[in-house]
Amino acid sequence: MRINAITNWAYGVTVLLTALSGAAFILSTNSAIKERQAVEQHLVLDTLGEELALGAETRTDEARLYVMRGDARHLEAFHRAEDEERKREEAVKTAANFGAAPSEIAVLKDIVGEAEALDEVEIAAIEAYQKGDGTAARERLFGPEHERLQTALLDTVARFRDLTTVRTGAALTEAQERSDWFAAAAKTMLGITAALFLSVLYFILKRRVALPLTRMSGIVTRLAEQDYAVEVPLDRRSDEIGEMNKAIHIFRENGLERDRLDAERRLDQQTKDLILQMMHRLQACQGQDELAEVVARFAPQVFPNLAGHLYVLNDSRTLLTRVGTWLDPQHSAPTFPSSACWGLRRGRPHVSNRGHSDIACQHLDDDGVIGLCVPLTAQGDTIGLLYFEERSQEEFAVDASRLYLELIAENIGLAVANLQLREKLTNLAVRDALTGLLNRRCLDEALNRRPRGQDGKLLTCLMIDIDHFKRFNDEFGHDAGDVVMQYVAQLIVDTVAEAGNAYRFGGEEFTVLLPEAGEASGYELAERLRTRIGTTPLSHRGRILGTVSVSIGIASAPDDGPIATLLTRADAALLHAKSHGRNRSVCASGLSFSDGVERRSLA
Repeated sequence: MRINAITNWAYGVTVLLTALSGAAFILSTNSAIKERQAVEQHLVLDTLGEELALGAETRTDEARLYVMRGDARHLEAFHRAEDEERKREEAVKTAANFGAAPSEIAVLKDIVGEAEALDEVEIAAIEAYQKGDGTAARERLFGPEHERLQTALLDTVARFRDLTTVRTGAALTEAQERSDWFAAAAKTMLGITAALFLSVLYFILKRRVALPLTRMSGIVTRLAEQDYAVEVPLDRRSDEIGEMNKAIHIFRENGLERDRLDAERRLDQQTKDLILQMMHRLQACQGQDELAEVVARFAPQVFPNLAGHLYVLNDSRTLLTRVGTWLDPQHSAPTFPSSACWGLRRGRPHVSNRGHSDIACQHLDDDGVIGLCVPLTAQGDTIGLLYFEERSQEEFAVDASRLYLELIAENIGLAVANLQLREKLTNLAVRDALTGLLNRRCLDEALNRRPRGQDGKLLTCLMIDIDHFKRFNDEFGHDAGDVVMQYVAQLIVDTVAEAGNAYRFGGEEFTVLLPEAGEASGYELAERLRTRIGTTPLSHRGRILGTVSVSIGIASAPDDGPIATLLTRADAALLHAKSHGRNRSVCASGLSFSDGVERRSLA
C-alpha cells in the first residue's frame, strides 16, 4: 500500500475517532452541566428558605429591641427588614423557575404564610408600644403565641431544606453517573487516537518541525530589526521547538517592556520639564492673581485627569479662600474654615473617601467623591491648600505621584509666602503703621505723577485735622489718642470708598485726593465725613472720650490753581477753618461754613 494511502487512511480513522471522542466529551459536558444546574438549584432554593427564616428572626430581634429600648433606629431596621421580606416572598412565586417541585413550592407558601402571621403579631406589638402599652407589646413579642409561630416557621424551613436536599441529591447522582460513563468512553477513544497518531508520527514530522522553524525564522528577523509589534504564536510544546518559541516570546516581551519604560521616562521627563517651567514662572509672579493663573495653566498639564482649586489662608489662619481653579471641579466649597480639611489638620496629603475606607473632608459636598488635599507650607507654616478632584473613575495614584505633589506644593507654598511677604514689606513702606493709611511719601509721589500743566484732569484735595487732639492725649493718655486717630482714619476710608485715596499727612492731619472730582464734589464729601465723625460717640477702655470733630480744607486743580500749589491751598483753607471756630469745611476758592449760608473770598 502506498504511503499516501496509508496516510489518508490514518487521517480518516483519526478524524472519525476524534469526532466520536468529541461527541462523548460533549455528552459528558452536558451531564456535568446538568450536575451543576442541580447544585445551583439546590443552593438557590436552600438560600431562599434560609433567607426567609433569617429575615423573620431579624424582624423579631428589631421589634423586640424597639419595644425594650424605644430606639427609632430599631423600628426603621424592622421596616427595612419587612421590605426585604416582601421581595423574598415575591421570589417564592417564581420558585418554579429554579426547578422547585410542587411539594417544595407548597412548603414555601407555608413558610410565607407563617412569616406573615409572625409579622402580624410583631406589628400589633409595635402598635401597642407606640400607643403607650409597653407591657402588652412585650407580652406579644415574648409570649407563647409568638414562640409557637416562630418555632413552626423554623420547622417548616427545615422541612423545605430536607425536601430540596433529597430531590437535588438524586438528580446530582444521576448526572454524575452519566457524566462518568461518557468521560470513560471519550478517554478510550482518545487512547486509540493517540496510538494511531504515534504510528504516523514520522509522516507529520516535517509539518511538526520544518514549518514552525520556517515561520519562526521570519519572526526572529523582524525582532532583530526591533519590530516588536510582530505577533509570536505561543507554542507550549516541551521540546526544542517549544523552548525556542518561549525564548522568542521572552525576547519580544523584553523589547516591549523597554519601549514601555522608555515611554514612561519620556513622560516623566516631560512632567519634570513642566514642573520646572511652572517653578520659573512662579518665581517671577508679581501678584497672587498671576500666581493663581500660572498654577491653573500648568496643573492640568502635569495632572491631566485631575481638576482642582488653589486655596490661600487668611491672615488669621482660620479661613481658606479659593484664588485659582482649573478643569472645573464640582465638589469643593469656594471658602471654608481650615478645620474642615483633614489634610490641613494632619499636615500631609489626604485622600477623601479612598475606596470608601477613609473619612471625607467637610468642605466636600459629596461623601462619594474622591478628592485629594495637599497642604501648602513654607518654613513650617501652613499658608494654603491644593485640592485635586478626579475627572474619571480611576483612583489617585498618590504613592506614585507623591514626589511631584510635594514638590509642586512646596514651590507654590514658597511662592505664595514670598508674595505675602513682599506685600507686607510694600505695605510697611507705603502705609502708616498706626492708621493703615497711605503715608506722606505716597502722597508726594501721587502728586508728582499728575500733569503739571493747566490741561490736566480734575483733582480735589481735602486736608483734614482733628480738632483739639492734644486734649485726648492729655486727659486719656496717648493710647486714647491713637484710638481717636484710628477711628477718624477708618471713617475717612469708609466715606471716601472708591472715590479716591486717603493719606496720613502727619501728626493728627490727614489728606484725601479725589481724582475726577471738582471742588463742589469735594466739599459735599467733606461735609458728609465731618458729620459722620462728629455724630458717632467714641469710648476707650470703658471711658467716654467725648465727641470728636474735624476741620477740613478743600482745594482743587487745575481750575482753581496748579497741582504744585494744591496742598498749600488746601492747607491754607484748613488753617482758615481752624481759626474761625473749627468743626467746619472751607474751600480754598472761597469760604463756606458748615451750614452753607456764608461764602466769601479767602483772600
